[in-house]
Amino acid sequence: MAVQLTRRRFSVDEYHWMAHVGILGEDDRVELIAGEIVEMAPIGPGHVGSLIDFTERFVHQFGDVAQVSVQSSVRLDQYDEPQPDLVLVRRRADFYRSALPTAEDIFLLVEVSDTSLAVDRRVKLPLYARAGILETWLVDLRHHRLHVHREPTADGYRVTRTLRRGERIAPLAFPDREIAVTDLLG
Repeated sequence: MAVQLTRRRFSVDEYHWMAHVGILGEDDRVELIAGEIVEMAPIGPGHVGSLIDFTERFVHQFGDVAQVSVQSSVRLDQYDEPQPDLVLVRRRADFYRSALPTAEDIFLLVEVSDTSLAVDRRVKLPLYARAGILETWLVDLRHHRLHVHREPTADGYRVTRTLRRGERIAPLAFPDREIAVTDLLG
């Protein structure tokens, strides 16, 4: 006989309360996905190095038109507050001190995948599409590819393109600012 367990989803407000009272510590590598508190994958040197490189490139290339947020939370809805690797967000004078970025604030969201490719593809990309994030890049470090996802729908991204070394890409929001895929893949 199968046993059915009832799960209780946590809201973003409850998730923040748990951090405020110390149930979740500042060093806990967790995020809220579909109301569940999930541990994030460990970050290895390849991931860290890529993220440092991307941050420097993105600040240099887009810093005058957007703010660059690195491994910070974004609030997508009442039950989802993931921590993408890098996000280009609209400029705000308070640097998002008063409220987290939401989907409407995001020009481009980037996930760097080394060991987390399956989770990023099956869990996070559909979540970002449902939230209406216009463009998501998935950097596949193991296979040396950049997967570009555009035109979000409730069922996922309508347009997906895979790029390799030697190609160039520009975010939809900044079509005149191309980046070499080789530079993103190392």
